[in-house]
Amino acid sequence: MSQHENSTDITIDPAASLPRLPATLRLGAVHLTVSDLGRSVAFYENAIGLRLHRREGEVAAMGAGGEDLLVLHELPGARRAGRHAGLYHYALLFPSREELARAALRLAATQTPIQGASDHGTHEAIYLPDPDGNGIELAADRPREAWPDLNNPGWDGGPRPLDLDGLLAAVAGEEPRPETGPGLVVGHVHLHVGDVDRGLGFYRDVLGFERMFSIPTAVFVAAGGYHHHLGFNTWRGEGVPPASADRVGLRHWTVVLDDPEEVEAVRKRVRAAGVEVEEGEGDGFLVRDPWGTAAVFTCNLGRGGRAEL
Repeated sequence: MSQHENSTDITIDPAASLPRLPATLRLGAVHLTVSDLGRSVAFYENAIGLRLHRREGEVAAMGAGGEDLLVLHELPGARRAGRHAGLYHYALLFPSREELARAALRLAATQTPIQGASDHGTHEAIYLPDPDGNGIELAADRPREAWPDLNNPGWDGGPRPLDLDGLLAAVAGEEPRPETGPGLVVGHVHLHVGDVDRGLGFYRDVLGFERMFSIPTAVFVAAGGYHHHLGFNTWRGEGVPPASADRVGLRHWTVVLDDPEEVEAVRKRVRAAGVEVEEGEGDGFLVRDPWGTAAVFTCNLGRGGRAEL
């Protein structure tokens, strides 16, 4: 068993109504383990257009000039991900279709390979790996009034191909820009887990995300009616184990709430369910899902939206 596996059985009161996270929830920085910090910083600067906010030893924080969006932790010799739980991808969400198109121009100009490009109805997306194989989604939401019915968005049939020609037409005649514009945020995180029902028992019944849509092998949950802040799937196989500490991948992702009372309400639910809480800076805490994948709940990003290094 991994040192990060949460072997505690989750205790849920069957008579209790499902908890709900506040609609004002948003996501903060994603923390990743990488094997070569210099290589990864260069990739995220050149291919994605992020800025290096600061670097302290083996840790680098990056973003679009505002809040930290990505924190890279170097572990020399870290192995690539295998058949285990952990990160599938994280999404960097652009404020407009035009900004996503500019990101596509940047990828083409830097000859950065992509893995796919999809139209999900709710959002358009381009998928690619970082140098360690950590999955990235570059996305832009459609207006909510244009979203399909989230009870049946059609995701079970697979996404439609992205109209790349139509996307690039939004910025026709522009030259590639070296940096992404303001307004970039972390849109969602998508995880590999060992069991979707057990995942629902944790992410919905304990943490308080609302189930938006599911298929037998994947579930999408959110707060405030969003299409998804989190997805989790068993596409690496039922019963996959936690990731070992010597792998690249997700160290933790961040959930930002408005005030300490909201954070405390989640902390109380987690403890009542018999799940261990690791206390963090200020009012924040870290909690691990049944496969050891960590999420930090906080209302305090520090001055200027800085993530803790």
